[in-house]
Amino acid sequence: MRFSLSLRTQLAIIFGGTTFLLICIFGVFYGDRSIKQVEVGIGNSLSEAAYLMENNLNQYMWSRYGETIMLSSLSDIRQLEDEEKIGSMLNQTQSTFPAFSWIGLTDQDGTVIASTDSILKGADISERPVYSEALEKNFIGDVHEAVLLADLLPNPTGEDMKFVDISTPIFDDANQFIGVLATHLSWEWVKEIETSMIDSLKYRDGIEFLIVSKIDDVVILGPDDLLGKPLDLESIELARTNKNGSITETWPNGKEYVTGYMLENGYMEYPGLGWTILVRQPVEVAHAPIKELVLFFLVSGLIFVVLFAVLGWFLAGRIASPLKDIASTADRLRVGELVQIPYYKGTSELETLSLSLRKLVSDLTSTESALVEMKEVATRDELTGLANRYALDAYLDEFIQKNKMAIVLYIDLDGFKLINDTLGHNAGDALLVQVAKRLKKSVRENEMVARVGGDEFVVVLPAGKESLDKRGELVGERMISSINKPYALNGEKVSVSCSIGAACWEASSLTTIGETIKTADEALYTAKREGKNRIHIYGY
Repeated sequence: MRFSLSLRTQLAIIFGGTTFLLICIFGVFYGDRSIKQVEVGIGNSLSEAAYLMENNLNQYMWSRYGETIMLSSLSDIRQLEDEEKIGSMLNQTQSTFPAFSWIGLTDQDGTVIASTDSILKGADISERPVYSEALEKNFIGDVHEAVLLADLLPNPTGEDMKFVDISTPIFDDANQFIGVLATHLSWEWVKEIETSMIDSLKYRDGIEFLIVSKIDDVVILGPDDLLGKPLDLESIELARTNKNGSITETWPNGKEYVTGYMLENGYMEYPGLGWTILVRQPVEVAHAPIKELVLFFLVSGLIFVVLFAVLGWFLAGRIASPLKDIASTADRLRVGELVQIPYYKGTSELETLSLSLRKLVSDLTSTESALVEMKEVATRDELTGLANRYALDAYLDEFIQKNKMAIVLYIDLDGFKLINDTLGHNAGDALLVQVAKRLKKSVRENEMVARVGGDEFVVVLPAGKESLDKRGELVGERMISSINKPYALNGEKVSVSCSIGAACWEASSLTTIGETIKTADEALYTAKREGKNRIHIYGY
């Protein structure tokens, strides 16, 4: 008879016999490794804090940058006609975004013609960088102290006022320079971001954030004893190689700090100011968890001797439990729930199994996404992005199940061939893209606009409050009016028109909607014979 022991009994015997050896390995190898991992984790956390600070700064500046550009594009701003109205707009913008300490609009000579609360109105700021650097392109100025505004703006703290400038040139419709929209951002918003970041790290003692300007490496945010002073640190040099990380280094005060670093390099269209973000923590404070970890290893090692055999007894049950969890999660995935296979560490077989299943689910999800994307590509016109014939057919199959009446418009451009012959096919393609956009704007968002040929389009309109023919006529005339407007192609302004044929479909009739499209096509040629640039509705 074959002698066998249960899994729990075997594990208890094995663990009991190797307890002393494992404690030695734990203390010498794993303990040292864990300490190093904690050190790396501490550095990574400061590196991540620098990254988050940089990201918050960039997001904030990008928002203010975008708001300035958007404000400069408003027609009232670009016309420089109604100074009172412009001043009201600037005040409203400042009220919505208090970070703007001052917003002003100058004429082409640098004289302020409108501003928030009329501050500096009539003043000549042509010598200031906020004007002189924005004559041809957008300008973002680094932190500087207030010059003209120091005594004009409220200053409840009494501290020296600092600003970041954002300004943009204003051009009229003829692309002639007519002035500059200039803004000053209060430096207080950076301190607010710093405070929020410190609050998020309040469980970490001794954390300090610093911002170093790329101009002379001067500290523009940080401890009072470093403000306005240059810093020469290895972390700054590393950050300017576009690296994000952390090092332990000695600072000018002679103390060692674990320092996280990150270079601020902009976000999307906001180019950034090249600030270096530093997050430091004294070494003795940063490494306090390591001392706690060493103590933990010693205490846990003693406890481990006592409990090791007992843990072995229960280990078999613990191994079976993750397998059950994985099987349960797989069943939930099978019925369509959006859950993730749990990932278990510590047992190589479980790691391999859970990781392999996670990768399998990920691959299947990626494949499904790719299929959806391929379907989207197959049903979209490559040039205009409109639905193609395949998408139109699929739409109509669903449309006739939900709707009882519709009017179909068949659209063809007049004079498109002449554009192709004179300006080239690239210009023709560009024209089609613009026409598609105008057609899409002429209908409701959920209504079908499809490109079915070179310069032919089909529009399907469901019944509305008005009669089908009236609805078709209103939309058709709107499309003709929109398409008749000039187009800019290859530096030239060109015009085309369109002819539209329309036909009505009713579910109660014997005519299919496909036949209705053909009827609309025939009506299109009637419209062309009647003189083009018009709509002809079949039967009316």
